[in-house]
Amino acid sequence: MHHQMTDNSELVAFVRARLDEEEEAARAAGGQGWRCPAEVPGEIHDRTGAIAFTLRTHGYDRHIALQDPARTLQRIETNRVLLDEYAEVAALDVDRPQRDFASGRAFGLGFVVRQMAAEYAGHPGYRVKWLPRFTQ
Repeated sequence: MHHQMTDNSELVAFVRARLDEEEEAARAAGGQGWRCPAEVPGEIHDRTGAIAFTLRTHGYDRHIALQDPARTLQRIETNRVLLDEYAEVAALDVDRPQRDFASGRAFGLGFVVRQMAAEYAGHPGYRVKWLPRFTQ
C-alpha cells in the first residue's frame, strides 16, 4: 500500500506542476479577460478595449477569447480545489478500495484527478499508470 501512496503523491505533484505552468503563462498574458467585438471580426480586445491581437482566420477569435487568461486562472483555481480535496485522501485511492465512504470519496476524486492529468498526456513526465480507472 505504501507504494500506491507514493504513486498518488507523484500524480498530485505532476498535476500541481502543470497547473503552476498554466498559471504562469496566463499571468504572463496579462491575467485578464478578452472579448471579440462583433463590429470588428477577427480582433481580440483586452478589457480596456485595446486590441490584444488580430486573427484573420474566422472562428479562432471567439475560441481564443473564451480561453482568455482570466478564464484560465479561474479554471486552475477550480482544479486546485479538487486536487487539494484529493490530496487529503489520495492514500485511500487504490486498485481495490475498501467499501467505506472515505475510500469511495478517494476513488471518485482520484478519477477526476486522473482525468486532469490525462490532459497533459503529451508531457514527458506523464505516466500511463495514471490513466483513469473505469472499473473496480
